[in-house]
Amino acid sequence: MASKLNIGFLGAGKMATALAKGFVSAEVAFPKEIIASDPHDTARKNFAAELGSKTTVSNLEVAEFANVLILATKPDQVSAALSEIRGAFSEKHLLISIAAGVTIAKLEGTLPNGARVIRVMPNTPALVGAGAAAFALGKNATTADGEIAKKLLSAVGVAFQVKENLLDAVTGLSGSGPAYVYQFIEALSDGGVAAGLPRDVATKLAAQTVLGAAKMVLETGQHPGALKDQVTSPGGTTIEGLHELEKGKLRATVMNAVRAATEKSKKLGNS
Repeated sequence: MASKLNIGFLGAGKMATALAKGFVSAEVAFPKEIIASDPHDTARKNFAAELGSKTTVSNLEVAEFANVLILATKPDQVSAALSEIRGAFSEKHLLISIAAGVTIAKLEGTLPNGARVIRVMPNTPALVGAGAAAFALGKNATTADGEIAKKLLSAVGVAFQVKENLLDAVTGLSGSGPAYVYQFIEALSDGGVAAGLPRDVATKLAAQTVLGAAKMVLETGQHPGALKDQVTSPGGTTIEGLHELEKGKLRATVMNAVRAATEKSKKLGNS
């Protein structure tokens, strides 16, 4: 892989735009070193407006310009996109796929022998620079390729390398996890409204509380249970609330949600 990264997006939707903006913000790449293709005029115009980068309808043009290709199409469009660039795909290229559920074997099987492929499971908070992603290397991808993927993904959050068979668990946890958290924020807000708070105040307090608690976990390095205990005074209000959560089996329910989403991800990947 050349030291200079020319980055090409196959697909110019919201996630592609968020990633590209993160790359530019982190000075991983300049707008002139980024190109994106998309069949939809609106997506191309939005990408160009946000980045000032070139866009095109041609996936082949992207492959000819870039040495790092980020596959950001919908899963059912993957085969067509890769077939279009197959003839131009060479040893200079690294493919990083964020297409949900599309296996490394399928990606490698659609490209020439020896293709270097990395599969990524991102999540939607990457749109605000707070993503949580995991990635797995294909059989031909090098350690240096993995470092490139981590550097790029870290521009919009955090990224961890895992084995591909763990990406389903990543899907169940951080991929689907934002929806669980949104529901929890909504429930906190509902509780505040039930206790007399105005809705706008309750929602902002709930969201900021979740944000602050998450930052405490990440920045202190303490176990969530230890941080919970610091808030929980003997005979106080918090232990009463925690008791109700235990009666409602919050922890077991969340664990079951992650496991159920993981199993669904496995089924989708095998379909």
